[in-house]
Amino acid sequence: MRVLLSIKPEYAEKIFSGEKKYEFRKIGFKNRLIQTVVVYATMPVGQIIGEFNIKQILKDKPEQIWKQTKNFSGIDKSFFNEYYNGKDYAIAIEVEKPILYEKPINPKEEFENFIAPQSFKYL
Repeated sequence: MRVLLSIKPEYAEKIFSGEKKYEFRKIGFKNRLIQTVVVYATMPVGQIIGEFNIKQILKDKPEQIWKQTKNFSGIDKSFFNEYYNGKDYAIAIEVEKPILYEKPINPKEEFENFIAPQSFKYL
């Protein structure tokens, strides 16, 4: 099963360059069968640009997640701390086998009434 994730262009670029091997979320997937993430790069790109497999999903206290992921987080500690401020747990999706599409997909041309998901959308 697949999920469409909205990711800011700067972080999406880091995923496909290999610099960012973890995508951070505040809310996890209820469906445990998700194996593939399809990446929607948010505006100003506004395109579906690639996909990656999920190696594993980590869920723990923010401090523990940072210790495990900091070397390939693609973000700095201050941003991480701000993102999870006041949260009891953090979620890190480990990226495996990222594939950048040769030709990005304009979802508004491909899917009638496309609305980018606030966080994610099951496909």
